[in-house]
Amino acid sequence: MEQKNYIGRRKTSTARLYIQPGSGSFLVNDKPLDEYFQTQAHRNIAKLPLEVTETGDQFDIKITVKGGGVTGQSGAVQLALSRALDDHDEDFHSVLKENGLLTRDDRMVERKKYGQPKARKKGQFSKR
Repeated sequence: MEQKNYIGRRKTSTARLYIQPGSGSFLVNDKPLDEYFQTQAHRNIAKLPLEVTETGDQFDIKITVKGGGVTGQSGAVQLALSRALDDHDEDFHSVLKENGLLTRDDRMVERKKYGQPKARKKGQFSKR
């Protein structure tokens, strides 16, 4: 399996993932995963496809992620990794699909409307 490029997106974050067979190194923006994602929850989100398919130390993974915050970035990494594993082995497809890892989360921030302070918040209503 040659080094290929996979894209994952979540909110306004975009992750570009390069994967190749190896010893299990996981680099995000040239930092180890544990160093880049400070909380255990974000690490778990990013590593979930590897745990579901039980391929934790079979691949070397290098990711560049841009935009958004840590939650969006970890979600983008998860989708890119899921797509890469799905492309690598067809047997993983059903397992990844069952866990909802191949579906792009399309929820985005709703835009602010004019005449209102936020997207849905309005001024105080006065009956008289």
